[in-house]
Amino acid sequence: MTDLNNQEWKEQTAQDTKGFIIDVRTDEEVSEGIIPSALHYDIFKPQEFMNAMNNMDADQNYYVYCRAGSRSMQACQIMEQLGLKNTFNLTGGYSNWDGDTAIPE
Repeated sequence: MTDLNNQEWKEQTAQDTKGFIIDVRTDEEVSEGIIPSALHYDIFKPQEFMNAMNNMDADQNYYVYCRAGSRSMQACQIMEQLGLKNTFNLTGGYSNWDGDTAIPE
């Protein structure tokens, strides 16, 4: 797992053709907004989260965020234990994000 600040996150995700953005917040938090193109897998729904992570491609890069950075750090650690070695944690999470946002459909 690598921690990225806002600027590093923006630069890296803009250039990464094989990366996925993963939002591990709750449904309620997600309803407030997301980072565009993020996939939502609530870490507080462990079975759903684990099922989704077990189906991920180990060769891809995963950019993970939550509200403040703690849950996403935990998610990255779980993902690494499952063989997903290319994980990146957004330091400070969505509450510290200063980039583009979107309202989920």
